[in-house]
Amino acid sequence: MGESSPKIIVVVPTYNERDNLPVLAGLLSDLHLPGLQMLVVDDNSPDGTGEVADELAKAAPDQVGVLHRTMKDGLGRAYVAGITRALDEGADIVIQMDADLSHPHSVIPAMVEKLTTTDAALVIGSRYVEGGSAAAEWAWHRRALSAWANFYVNTLLRLHVKDATAGFKAWQADTLRAIDVSSIQSNGYSFQVEMNHRTVRRGLRIAEVPIRFEERTRGASKMSLRVQLESALMPWKLLFRRF
Repeated sequence: MGESSPKIIVVVPTYNERDNLPVLAGLLSDLHLPGLQMLVVDDNSPDGTGEVADELAKAAPDQVGVLHRTMKDGLGRAYVAGITRALDEGADIVIQMDADLSHPHSVIPAMVEKLTTTDAALVIGSRYVEGGSAAAEWAWHRRALSAWANFYVNTLLRLHVKDATAGFKAWQADTLRAIDVSSIQSNGYSFQVEMNHRTVRRGLRIAEVPIRFEERTRGASKMSLRVQLESALMPWKLLFRRF
């Protein structure tokens, strides 16, 4: 008898993504990857995304789960809640993925293979390793902000990760337990940096695989000035906390 497939839960936070969510669910299903499930973490979306998620779960209960939260309090809080639920449900691998279709679902099998065949504790879908790229539609100021953020984070924290701010990630469940994900303090996009920092500080290896990052075609970006400010301050907090 062969080894059983790992249980893989893709955690997808949502806020006003009712148009994108069914598309993403279909793309993940089309992978036909054994053990793959999607967990939607909806922050009480006023556009009815939570109801759409419930319909998807009702139609395919073995493929889709839903976690309803009563308020929108940031990407980091949504991920902590979703990852904690995934671990409680016995996930072997947890994948972070946006609902806006910017992350290429087709790369998930390669990320899972890297996790299961190497000593990688975390695999990042990276725009900045060889073979990676961002869509031509991506605005120049967002390219500049992303490049600067990665330079800034790596200069301060020395993560040695090409795409330190990326949100498309595949984690070993044991890694998430080792870094105590439930105690992560940051909220917005700095959540990604704090997770990477904890992984590196524990001497665990981060691998990167190339992706093409696509611009969202439906809905609106959730990036705010408050999120950008937190992202700028968090590396300093992590640095001072180390000492």
